[in-house]
Amino acid sequence: MNILRKTSIPRRTFLRGCGAALALPLLDQMQARDAAQVTPPPRLAFFYTPNGVVQRAWHPPQSAHAFPSSPTLQPLESLSGKMSLFTHLDRVKVPGTDGHAQAGACYLSTAAPDELSPAGYPLKRTIDQVIADHVGRETPFRSLELSCNSFTDNRESVYFDNISWYGHGHVARSMKDPHKVFQRLFHVKEHQANASVLDLVLADARDLMGRLGNLDRHKLDEYMESVRTVEQQIERITQHQVDVRDLPAGMIPSDKLWTTMRRDEYIQVMGDLLILALQTDLTRVCTLMVAPERWDTPLMFEDIFEKPIRHHGWTHNQKDPETLRQLEKIDLFHMRQYASICAKMDAVQEGNGTLLDNMMFAYGSGLSSGMLHECTNLPTVIAGSAGGRIATNRHDKHAQGTPIANLWVSMAQVMGLPVEQIGDSTGSLKGFTAQA
Repeated sequence: MNILRKTSIPRRTFLRGCGAALALPLLDQMQARDAAQVTPPPRLAFFYTPNGVVQRAWHPPQSAHAFPSSPTLQPLESLSGKMSLFTHLDRVKVPGTDGHAQAGACYLSTAAPDELSPAGYPLKRTIDQVIADHVGRETPFRSLELSCNSFTDNRESVYFDNISWYGHGHVARSMKDPHKVFQRLFHVKEHQANASVLDLVLADARDLMGRLGNLDRHKLDEYMESVRTVEQQIERITQHQVDVRDLPAGMIPSDKLWTTMRRDEYIQVMGDLLILALQTDLTRVCTLMVAPERWDTPLMFEDIFEKPIRHHGWTHNQKDPETLRQLEKIDLFHMRQYASICAKMDAVQEGNGTLLDNMMFAYGSGLSSGMLHECTNLPTVIAGSAGGRIATNRHDKHAQGTPIANLWVSMAQVMGLPVEQIGDSTGSLKGFTAQA
């Protein structure tokens, strides 16, 4: 039996130790004994994939009102009751500028064609930053921008590698190094960078455990085990880097440990860090870009291809049946990574539901077709209901030409903002909220 003490624990409680601070998840005891149930706040995250998708494998074979299945959507079937598919949502396209730069840089702003940067790309404050202006006042971090770009050649400009922008020409640069993300989230000081954050806060954790009921102790144990798992993942990367340092100089830069990671491990460890940040209310707004747009440097997909491949180059050869089949494997790989992160969110208990229940976790791309650079009928899925605020287990089929910016407006409104317009939006999405 979980017996709560008369005194509650403040929601913004940290475990502190020598050079580290560990935020806590939502516990039952973060409310007074006679207080109403704490309502977890809604949170928002974006999972962005580059170069569009193979249309024939993405779209469901028949019309459906509930969340449908297709070859690419298949990994989401076990969580279909918490998923929503949106079709016929478009992004404004600016003629004469690079389609891939637009796809990334303009995805979350859908800026109008006349709002151009000196480089020719329509840049504007993105919807994640608009929302962060509002909800970021209640969290240690306004927002968190992550990228799984392991390339070291820096062959493309900033427009290809970031989806979040503070405003006209001011990029919210994404973090690529999991170790640095971990240190930032848990305030690990430089001189303690090689120590376990759990070891640093152990004394404080033991003291807190003695003041918690059984259910809260179990929840805290699970959370600390999640932190330890992420630490161990990062430590394995570091150890591998040490092992390969006798390779020829310059082959693997010593300051970029994350470049040695398997593709799936890289995405999952960034997903784990994203979950920790959201679970502990360090932030309520996150973006995760799983790879940059275009960037034709060969990229390894372990267990799928035997050698590194050029994803962007392949998308321009979709008339070849074999290439098309290989591209479908990449899309399925990305969806499996997203599904895995969704499942982890759904395993985190929060209030009367789970972290996923309190999320809007969007999967999407700034292109529908990488071959034609099309921006119509963009691949769009949202996991979670934002605490019951939006309907799930559905397929929302909108009129052709509906701006995806209407979805961004609707998501902002669910997050509590009185937003009426962004980019080329024409309003909010009809039927988006559970009450509509």
